[in-house]
Amino acid sequence: MTGSRDSGEAEIRGLIEAWADAVRRRDHDGVLRDHAADMLMFDLPPPLRCRGLDAYRATWDLFFAASPDPAVFDIVELEVTAGADVGFAAALMRCVVIEPGRPAYPMEFRLTIGLRRIGGRWTVTHEHHSIPAAG
Repeated sequence: MTGSRDSGEAEIRGLIEAWADAVRRRDHDGVLRDHAADMLMFDLPPPLRCRGLDAYRATWDLFFAASPDPAVFDIVELEVTAGADVGFAAALMRCVVIEPGRPAYPMEFRLTIGLRRIGGRWTVTHEHHSIPAAG
């Protein structure tokens, strides 16, 4: 069982690294590639919740509009757990944000991804981006 778990974890890690690379290249097809058609995402800016690939793609248009080119989208730390058919990943991430009237600034955020093995492939069914509450 350890071998298949390690293999699943490596597959998920590779999927997330390829996804982050697609974000940096502004490759919409690559960003969406391993996501389920009915995936659910909770995001930082409104809309805070989106469901489905069309809504998910639209959130990336917002991100790219507020990002340098190429986009900064770095995995700082990544932990992956994989079972036979379900996996999840938790990461600390870093991006750079550009807002009108402000200099570009780095933003650190958290990422949680839920995956299911569908048709022999890992598929993202849930994605959650968050930042710590100011306090």
